[in-house]
Amino acid sequence: MALYEKIGFVNTREMFRRALGGGYAVPAYNFVTLEHAEAILQACRDSRSPVILQLSRRAREYFNPILVRHLIRGLGDLARSGPQPVPVAMHLDHGQRLEECVAAIEDGYSSVMIDGSALPFDENVAATAEVVRYAHRHEVTVEGELGALAGTEEEVTHERSLFTDPEQVEEFVRRSGVDSLAVSVGNMHGLTKVVAQAPGAGRNAGGSRGFEPGLRFGLIEDIQRRVPGFPLVLHGASSVLGRYVAMINEHGGAVKDAVGIPEEQIRRAAGMAICKVNIASDGYLVMTAAIRRVLAEKPGTIDPRQYLGPARQELAAMYADKNRRLFGSAGQA
Repeated sequence: MALYEKIGFVNTREMFRRALGGGYAVPAYNFVTLEHAEAILQACRDSRSPVILQLSRRAREYFNPILVRHLIRGLGDLARSGPQPVPVAMHLDHGQRLEECVAAIEDGYSSVMIDGSALPFDENVAATAEVVRYAHRHEVTVEGELGALAGTEEEVTHERSLFTDPEQVEEFVRRSGVDSLAVSVGNMHGLTKVVAQAPGAGRNAGGSRGFEPGLRFGLIEDIQRRVPGFPLVLHGASSVLGRYVAMINEHGGAVKDAVGIPEEQIRRAAGMAICKVNIASDGYLVMTAAIRRVLAEKPGTIDPRQYLGPARQELAAMYADKNRRLFGSAGQA
């Protein structure tokens, strides 16, 4: 039995097979605090959704390494607790070296990402294949990336999008042996997902003028034709919820030019070969907004539980809503 199975996790292979067959996407939620992780698990139990918990390489560095190992085991216990547990995978987001992936697997992760998107094609294939060889010996699934997303993620910045080349996808999958592939199809990291200029467009709720976000569905269709039945992953897919941007700014924040991927586009992508959708920024927004609201309305508050507790509740409601309305994953556990 793999270490992650002993802890209480599953890998993503069966998750993705079911998602592709059922026409929905599995949510992959990043967390950076215990409240985030608790809210994710609560929301997915309540909505009966499979889920991928994501702790990025930078988030791993934020915690003490000893605490990370025990945190993962605690989350595994929590994932399988209760009368109706849901399938939970533990995933390393944006690993960039074999050593990072090895460390995550030794800590009990059931899935790892090796992001070689900044490398030349052959080097990306080689780096991904190296991780695949190690991970598969431990029954861990591997996500690769082909094409670069504009924006900033984990302190790595790309000034512009480099869309995934459909002609390279089949070769990349075949040579690397990867289990799923993150693609660049108009999605972006960060709070400003501006991907195409739209002359004359008005200002949106987040404050960005003259631009319109959008996924390239023709590109997704071309990729899935070339690798039929293969799981594709959408990074940078937060919808950047306008009400929470407004809540932050109303209570002393300064979040400007925030515009996400339109929700109807996420729903459409989830019905295609996109079977994993990554959400980080929306979680950060909701938590920050909830905390700012409590501190503004009750400025004498000093007990962290009095603002982290409401933030956890707000997060759980948002995650459950995404499972039901956007991903179609509710009821699929």
